[in-house]
Amino acid sequence: MSEAAAPLPRGRHNLTRDQVEASQRLRLAVGLTEALGAQGYAGTSVAAILSRAGVSRLTFYELYDNKLDCFLDALDLVGEVLLAGLRSSFDRTDGDPVARAGAVIDRYLTTLSENLGFARLYIVEVNAAGPAALARRAALQRQVVDALADLVGARDADDRFACECFVAAVSALVTLPVATGDTTALRQLGAPLTRQLRRLIRDAG
Repeated sequence: MSEAAAPLPRGRHNLTRDQVEASQRLRLAVGLTEALGAQGYAGTSVAAILSRAGVSRLTFYELYDNKLDCFLDALDLVGEVLLAGLRSSFDRTDGDPVARAGAVIDRYLTTLSENLGFARLYIVEVNAAGPAALARRAALQRQVVDALADLVGARDADDRFACECFVAAVSALVTLPVATGDTTALRQLGAPLTRQLRRLIRDAG
């Protein structure tokens, strides 16, 4: 568990209420992710999350109504981290779009490989969490499509739809490697995905 997700200090401390709540939410997100890896969404109970997070049941229900609420919050957290990493590649001012395309794909696959638990939550378990979770992830993916459309110079609705298809295809292709923890297969997607993204840039140009 990261330092940011470590238990809060006992007794008096100088943390604000917002800092305490942020720490508790992060610990619950980590606990949820660990429980999902062991039991899947359907098999994960609130008790299992609490056991791994080291957070009281009272605190959990002060923050969330149920397991789904906790999942949606964790999904937002994972999405924010992923988007921040991708934006740093999308927004590079050096290099042509083709070089930046390769950087985007590499960053995405590396992030998934190095954070398989959170990747599983975002890509695999979201399907078991139901429509609300799928809608939340779709909203995050639209932000990726927006950034990709800017990168490739999408000029019309057809170009944007091509970007949507590419993002959806990437999501489908990484699902099995993430579900099985096959980081080698994840990284091997880099070259063919980069070639396809280059074609997308060329066709939209």
